[in-house]
Amino acid sequence: MKAKLLVTLAAVFALAGCSKLTKENYELLEMGMSQEEVEAIIGDADNCGNMMGTTACTWGEQDSKFIKVVFMGDKAVTFSYEGLK
Repeated sequence: MKAKLLVTLAAVFALAGCSKLTKENYELLEMGMSQEEVEAIIGDADNCGNMMGTTACTWGEQDSKFIKVVFMGDKAVTFSYEGLK
């Protein structure tokens, strides 16, 4: 897992000059990642909310392009996106 995280972080740094809300970055996300690992790829969430033991975080604007990740016990359990290129 640590080796995979290092490869992921290397990819993130290579794309640092670009917007982090890309389909390529979305595809780097994996089930079971912590919120910290997700944020290492796509940056700090723009909005997070808690409900029934889960935390749903959104990056970007839901009326245009965004990535949404739901965490349970600080582990990513679902992902969705809209408008990514």
